[in-house]
Amino acid sequence: MEQLKQYINDELNLSIELKKDFIQKNIQEIEKLAKLMAELSNQGKMIFYFGNGGSAADSQHLAAEHVNKLRVKRKALPAIALTTDTSVITSIANDISFDAIFERQIEALAKSGDLAIGISTSGNSENVIRGLKIAKTMGLTTISFTGGNGGKIKAEKLSDINFNVDNSTVSSRIQESHIFLGHILIELMDKILVTKN
Repeated sequence: MEQLKQYINDELNLSIELKKDFIQKNIQEIEKLAKLMAELSNQGKMIFYFGNGGSAADSQHLAAEHVNKLRVKRKALPAIALTTDTSVITSIANDISFDAIFERQIEALAKSGDLAIGISTSGNSENVIRGLKIAKTMGLTTISFTGGNGGKIKAEKLSDINFNVDNSTVSSRIQESHIFLGHILIELMDKILVTKN
């Protein structure tokens, strides 16, 4: 049983160090994106989140905190996770390709000036890649959350800002950093919106 306790403590310390390193490396870009999110939200622009598996859950989690709230009381803000409409997702996957599930929704729903946030722990998810590509061609600002070496998303510069957890290849630890980043971004956005700073 001591081995299990040691494992828990080791993973806790690893997660803390990963997040500290990740946030410090990206602190200026985090501030920049939070300001942009506040500005776009004030203008009524839509924020689209998308990813697979745990990243799909993170997309839904973060979009909900725009529409509802996180820590401060403020008006509902426009955001949507492209991972929630099973009829749309399954029809696109069946009739066209699973790789097109985000691309097709962005084509249908997005407008120039909106914001697209693609989440992929490997940076190689083809449907996220295609979603970011079409978003960029349509005039959206594109953001990516990745891990490891950042995959194709980072290598091919498919996003205007890439937040890469570069000191881990473990999906669970990368996702913990991604959701922490998402929470910090929304808290900063809310602070800017509510205090007008």
